[in-house]
Amino acid sequence: MTDFVHPALLFILGALPIPFLSGSIRKLYLLLIPALAILAVVAMHPGNYGAASFIGHQILIAKVDKLSIVFATVFTIMALIGTVYALHLSRPGQHVAAFVYVGSALGVVFAGDYLTLYLFWEGMAFASAYLVFVQGGRQAINAGFRYLMVHITGGVVLLGGVILYGLTTGSLLFGPIVGEMGVGAYLILAGFMLNAAVPPLNAWLTDAYPEATVTGAVFMSAFTTKTAVYVLARAFPGTELLVWFGTAMALYGVIYAVLENDCRRLLAYHIVSQVGYMVAGIGIGTEMAVNGAAGHAFAHILYKALLFMGAGAVIHVTGRRKLTELGGLYKAMPLTVALYMVGAFAISAFPFFSGFVTKSMVIAAAGQDHRALVVLALTMASSGTFLHTGLKLPYYMFFGTDRKLEAHEPPRNMLVAMAMAAVLCVAIGVFPQPLYALLPYPVDFEPYTGVHVTESLGLLMFTALGFVLFLRALDPENTISIDTDWFYRKGARCFMWIAEKPLARYEKAVSNVSETAALPFLHGAAQAGLRVDLTGVDAIVNGVARSILRSGGALRRLQTGVVTHYALAMIVGLIAATVVFAVAWQ
Repeated sequence: MTDFVHPALLFILGALPIPFLSGSIRKLYLLLIPALAILAVVAMHPGNYGAASFIGHQILIAKVDKLSIVFATVFTIMALIGTVYALHLSRPGQHVAAFVYVGSALGVVFAGDYLTLYLFWEGMAFASAYLVFVQGGRQAINAGFRYLMVHITGGVVLLGGVILYGLTTGSLLFGPIVGEMGVGAYLILAGFMLNAAVPPLNAWLTDAYPEATVTGAVFMSAFTTKTAVYVLARAFPGTELLVWFGTAMALYGVIYAVLENDCRRLLAYHIVSQVGYMVAGIGIGTEMAVNGAAGHAFAHILYKALLFMGAGAVIHVTGRRKLTELGGLYKAMPLTVALYMVGAFAISAFPFFSGFVTKSMVIAAAGQDHRALVVLALTMASSGTFLHTGLKLPYYMFFGTDRKLEAHEPPRNMLVAMAMAAVLCVAIGVFPQPLYALLPYPVDFEPYTGVHVTESLGLLMFTALGFVLFLRALDPENTISIDTDWFYRKGARCFMWIAEKPLARYEKAVSNVSETAALPFLHGAAQAGLRVDLTGVDAIVNGVARSILRSGGALRRLQTGVVTHYALAMIVGLIAATVVFAVAWQ
C-alpha cells in the first residue's frame, strides 16, 4: 500500500466526471471526493514524493511535513463543508471549478519545488475566477476580469522571481530562503504577498469576493489567502518586513470595515485583518509565532467560511446584501442567526471559541518577542473585529429596522454545512489540544489562564458597551468606499484614453504621411528599379548567356570525332606555342 496519495489529484481528476452525473449520484460523488481526500491526508507519512529532474533542476512534486499536513487537513475539511453547502446547485460548473480550485490549493501546499508550486498557483487563479464570472451581470464580470488580471500580474512577478532565484542559487526546491535576499527572492515575496492581500495589494479581494456566487464566495474565503500564508510560512519565516505589514493589515481591514455597507464586502475586509495576524506571526518567526499563524489559519478558514455561509444564506433567501436594505430577519431565520453568531464569537476571540485559542497565541508570541507596539495594535484590531463582525453586521442584518422582507431558512444542506463549521469552531475552542498537536512545533501555551480570560472578556464587554453607546454613529450608509483598487481602475481608464486618443491620433497621422508621401516614393523607386533590372541587368545577363551559347555551339562543331583532325589541331597549337615562346624569349 502506498504511503502517499496526492489529494490534489483526487480533486482535479475527480472534477472530470461531475458534468456527466446528475441527481443523487452526483451528490454522493461530490461528497465522496473530499471524504477520500481527508482520509488521504490522515494516512500521510512525512517524506518526499515524486522526485524527478527537469531542465537540469531537481523537481519534487510533494513534500510532506507537519506544516503541510496542518494546512492540508483544514483544506480538505473545508472542501467537504463547502461541498455540502453547494449541494443544492443544479448546474455542475461551480462544482467543477471548486474542485479544481481546492485541488490547486492542495498542490501548492505539498509542492516541493517552485515550478510545481507555480503551476498550481496559476490553477487557483483561473478556477477561482470562474466562481466570480458565473455569477453573471456587469459588476461580477468586471470584477472577475480585474481579479484575473491582478492575479496574472502577480503570477508573472512570481515566475520572474523563481527564474532569477533559480539562476542565482542553482536550485528550484521550495524551502526557507536564507541569507541575503536578492531581487529574485523579493519578487517571490511580492507574488506571495499579493495573494495574501497585503495592502496596498489587497483591493482584488474586497472587489471580487462580494461579486462571487453565494457558494463560490465561501470557497474563495478559505483558500487563496491561506495558501499564501502557508507559502510565506514555508519560505519567509522571521522576515522582519512581514511583522509590520501584518500589523498594518490587521488595523487596515478593521478601519475599512467601518465604512462598509455590503455585508460580504465587510466580511472580506475582515479577511484582510485576520490574515494580518498570520503574516505578523510569520514575520516574528519564533516557534510560538509560526504555530500561532498556522493555528489561526486553521481556525480562520472555518469561522470565516461560517460567516460567509451565514451572509450567503441571507442573500440566497432575500436577494439583498446591503445592510441598509436588511433587518428584522431573526424571526424568520433563527437557525441562521444562531449559527452565524457562533462564527462571530469565534472571530472575535470569545473564550470557548476557536479564535480565542489561536489568535491569542500570535499576540502572546509578539509579547514574548518584546514587541509592545505590535501587541497593542493587534489587540485594538481584535476589539474592532468584534465591533463590526460580532455586533454591527448581525445587528443590522438580522435585527435593527424591520424591512418587511419575505424570508425563511435556507435549504437544509446550507444549514447542515453551517452546523458542521459551527461545531468545529466550538470544539477547537473547548478542546484546543488536537489542533495544537497538528502544529509544526511543540506547543507550550495555555490559553485558559485567569488573566487571559479576564482580559479578553473585559476588552469584549468594553467594546459591546461602546457599540451600545455609539450605535447611531455606526449606522451604515449607502456609499461605496474607495480602496487601492481606485489606482488600477483609474489607471486602466487612463491607459485606454491614451490608447484611444493620443496614440490613435499619432498612428493616424503616421499612416497619412505614409500614404501621401512615403508610399508614392517607394512605388516610384520600385518601378525605376524594375526598369533598370529589365533594360540593364537583364540585357547584360542575357548577352553573356547568348555568347556562351554561341561559343559552345562552335566548340561542338569542332568536335568532329576524326582523329587526324585532332592531331592536326595539336600540331598547329604546338607550333603557335613555340612561336609565342620564341618571341617572348627575345
